[in-house]
Amino acid sequence: MLTGGLFGTGDGIGIRVKTYTVYILANEARTTYIGVTSDIERRVWEHSTRSDARSFAARYGLTKLVYFEDFTSIHDAIDREKQLKNWRRSKNTALIDTSNPDWDDLTSGWYADTHGESLSPTRPR
Repeated sequence: MLTGGLFGTGDGIGIRVKTYTVYILANEARTTYIGVTSDIERRVWEHSTRSDARSFAARYGLTKLVYFEDFTSIHDAIDREKQLKNWRRSKNTALIDTSNPDWDDLTSGWYADTHGESLSPTRPR
């Protein structure tokens, strides 16, 4: 698991590493959705604005990001997503409880209000 971002080479040159994120969204009733994306900020934004009203996340109001893991390999990220989806609900709940016991929305501060204009993703790197 990684936190992603810019990795230094020691000579002052940074290399941008592509990250893939496995994430868990929840609502107040703690219904969950597990997904994988190459752009977590955009994907959470899409979920929170219910851009696809027919989606599972939109139908159940799953807008709180309660857990995520970053990977540099899409294959590792997909494998982890499949692993989490195959776990019993109680095991996923325990995973979330370990790192986020209050099930807080981890996107707090990601989206800045620009004086009445629509919000856009600004997750700090």
